[in-house]
Amino acid sequence: MEKTDILSLELPELEAALEAVGEKKFRAKQIYQWLHVKRIFDFDKMTDLSVQLRARLKEIFCVNGLFVQKKLESSIDNTVKYLYRLSDGNYVETVLMEYSYGHSICVSTQVGCKMGCRFCASAIAGFVRSLTPSEILMQIYETERNSGVKVSGVVLMGIGEPMDNFDNVVKFLRILSDGKGNNFSLRHVSLSTCGIVPRIYELADMKLQLTLCISLHSSDNNSRSEIMPVNRTYNIQELLGACRYYIEKTGRRVTFEYAVISGVNSSDADADRLSDLLRGMNCHVNLIPVNKVRERNYRTASTAVADFAKRLGKRGINATVRRTLGSDIEAACGQLRRDAAKQNQEKGGADA
Repeated sequence: MEKTDILSLELPELEAALEAVGEKKFRAKQIYQWLHVKRIFDFDKMTDLSVQLRARLKEIFCVNGLFVQKKLESSIDNTVKYLYRLSDGNYVETVLMEYSYGHSICVSTQVGCKMGCRFCASAIAGFVRSLTPSEILMQIYETERNSGVKVSGVVLMGIGEPMDNFDNVVKFLRILSDGKGNNFSLRHVSLSTCGIVPRIYELADMKLQLTLCISLHSSDNNSRSEIMPVNRTYNIQELLGACRYYIEKTGRRVTFEYAVISGVNSSDADADRLSDLLRGMNCHVNLIPVNKVRERNYRTASTAVADFAKRLGKRGINATVRRTLGSDIEAACGQLRRDAAKQNQEKGGADA
């Protein structure tokens, strides 16, 4: 019998699973708290359960753990980057970031990515599969255990497109925020998407109160379609329409992420056009230097980001420059996973 991934179950699902094998419904809450409050994943250590029940749990459930394959610690700003190996041998990356107000964690939602954004390392090694709710959740649990710190913010901005793994991501969010379990406020969660418009509307209707971040990176359709293929399906006007709907439904401000790429989207005309697009919207623009990717030649000139921010400010657009973290350990997602996958392929070829 194939075992059920218990960490991917919401409490009502766990109750139903226990009742289906003749166990009392109230036991589910005890087990749920062992898993999500006490962070105990060994059924034998759930000491308020009978020996018989613990044995039964081992028969029908499994815990899909992940394992630290590599850990890089920045000597500049205490950023920590984890390369996690999943139970099937695939890899994902997770980044722990230190701020004055606490620690935030950037988690992955897929092994690889289908979206093909030209400036992103995550897509280069190819898409393999989506992560389960438990695999997203365990990035938080294992990082907290390994680092000894409590995470106060969660960012779904690692490897993968969250909206392309919509059902699992939403389930992860419900488990994360469940008051009977981890009880994490979704107001401290940010979800970043390249712009899968139908899913933005669905998310808005759920009114989860998380922060929606849009990877925009261009102010006109032609150039955005060149660097972000998703724009060929959902153009900027459709995307902004979905963002306005999200703001209306949730009352939450939307953040637009904009990687300033010299010679691509960094001109005064680009800044003016972006200002015209966003004027009157309850939003914030987060400007960043483009991440260095070995296979790409995109770069950001030394003063380009600050100049772009000033131009937006003069046009009345709220914009800030994101602080670069973990620059000495390549903390931008995708690079470690790509290298590990390549090494595995080379090893397999040598063994053959």
